[in-house]
Amino acid sequence: MTGAVSTRRWAPPEPWGPHDLHRNLRVLQRGAYDPAQRAVGGAVWRATRTPCGPATLCVEPDAGAGKVVARAWGPGAEWALDGLPSLLGADDDPSAFVPRHRLVALAHRRLPGLRLVRTGLVLESLIPSVLEQKVTTEEAYRAWRRLLRRYGEPAPGPAGTSSGPVPEPMRVMPEPRTWALIPSWEWHRAGVDHKRSSTVLRAVARARRMEEAAGMDPAAAAARLTAIPGIGPWTAAETLQRVLGAADAVSVGDLHLPGQVVYALTGERDGDDERMLELLAPYAGQRHRATRLILATGRTPPRRAPRFPRVDIARL
Repeated sequence: MTGAVSTRRWAPPEPWGPHDLHRNLRVLQRGAYDPAQRAVGGAVWRATRTPCGPATLCVEPDAGAGKVVARAWGPGAEWALDGLPSLLGADDDPSAFVPRHRLVALAHRRLPGLRLVRTGLVLESLIPSVLEQKVTTEEAYRAWRRLLRRYGEPAPGPAGTSSGPVPEPMRVMPEPRTWALIPSWEWHRAGVDHKRSSTVLRAVARARRMEEAAGMDPAAAAARLTAIPGIGPWTAAETLQRVLGAADAVSVGDLHLPGQVVYALTGERDGDDERMLELLAPYAGQRHRATRLILATGRTPPRRAPRFPRVDIARL
């Protein structure tokens, strides 16, 4: 039983130029096996919790017509389709970006379809960002998968079934009350320590206040998020990059980003937040877009130290 499907064909406004659907939406996917988002062929499937309820959204290009075709299932289908242009970057203004470094200029020319997406859904990006605090990406993705598979609900439509178009049935993120009722031992089994689980619980206890940040300007939204103990500038930036398409939200406090940005722009191997922000100063208002382009070049410093240690607390 897959339910009724709603369809929307959307033609980007002129002048839009190229659009890299997969690259742009990939920032919303938490690993290759994310139960809430998968790429299958030319299509991107998303299982999401909208203000109107769960929805599954399938987006794929209609190359011949120069449009994007989206299909949606579930109580939140119409909300998801209404937000399609924002999700695909229609609120973004790449023309405001002016490259100041040769490397950035080359990446800018090579990736003309890069646009910053806007989901308008706070908890959907905030919770996995909290899970990514102070652990390896692999650990965070594993925790997200386990929690969604155990406590999420089946995605509406064919993607939520074992015989659907996605290799594994997709799951919609739990509602706030379900997050609040997850036992402490299940957080432990998912590899999430008490500090991070407590931060998630504080956020979902104020779910309505958190979601209101989607209608604020980035500065006010960051202030709203960081008012929750355990949510700092890094987590707020990672969230608002996705929720608002915040072009200037820099992930200060990231373990790897300063070194990558500094090395790419200068060849220096000892980059920190202060040096990164100094180099990004000419991109004020567009610093997140600048870092996206820098990372896309693949120019990273040689590894001189062991990887961030992985601690599997579920085995402790």
